[in-house]
Amino acid sequence: MGVLQSFERRLENMISGVFARAFRSAVQPVEISAALQREVDNNAQILSRDRRLVPNDFHVELSHTDLERLAPYDNAMAKDMSAALEQYAEQQSYVFPGPVAIHYEAAEDLSTGRFRIRSKATASVTGEETYDTGMIRTTRAYLDVNGSRHPLRPPGIIVGRGSEAHVRINDPGVSRQHAEFAVAMTRDGALRLNVRDLGSTNGITVDGHRVTNVAVGDGSQVTIGKTTMTVVVTESGQAGDADV
Repeated sequence: MGVLQSFERRLENMISGVFARAFRSAVQPVEISAALQREVDNNAQILSRDRRLVPNDFHVELSHTDLERLAPYDNAMAKDMSAALEQYAEQQSYVFPGPVAIHYEAAEDLSTGRFRIRSKATASVTGEETYDTGMIRTTRAYLDVNGSRHPLRPPGIIVGRGSEAHVRINDPGVSRQHAEFAVAMTRDGALRLNVRDLGSTNGITVDGHRVTNVAVGDGSQVTIGKTTMTVVVTESGQAGDADV
């Protein structure tokens, strides 16, 4: 039995016939599942001869009518669709950069029975230390990486894919030790932040500009591989000088 057939049978058993009545003239969940598989097929990127990277974060946009009809089943469907997608990815030698997440959203321009899917690859992030509200008094800045927050304290942190990095990002475009965020305090107590390329394969961009060593501040967008990190300063400070 194929992935789609297996998914459809599980879904029909789960809601015992209510599915057929509720969705007779609307978007069928099995159609969404098939579209998710096409989405990963169309966005697969070669990692090696037998491994390809695919998106893992999906936003399914539907009409308000379809979204309302899906509402009673959305959690169960997302779980089953994720399982079906993971099974399909294993068969195709696809690699997800992190956990699969499926979100349902309303779109004003879509009529009943129509939908579309947006996707992106969102790398999983781990670190030796994470930022929470209890650290506000002792941490003046942090790094936001795919929703994961990591404190920026002197002397700084190293970001990369390898186990030696303080913040580890499961992104194949990220080197084992990709970038260093240097953190220092000036004599007048201002915060100084710099990001430096550690000889990575794919380099660094800050706010869209390729750099090797540059000062960053609140709101700076630092991209390595396909992952964009945001510098957040919780207390005003000044960045020092550096060469771009």
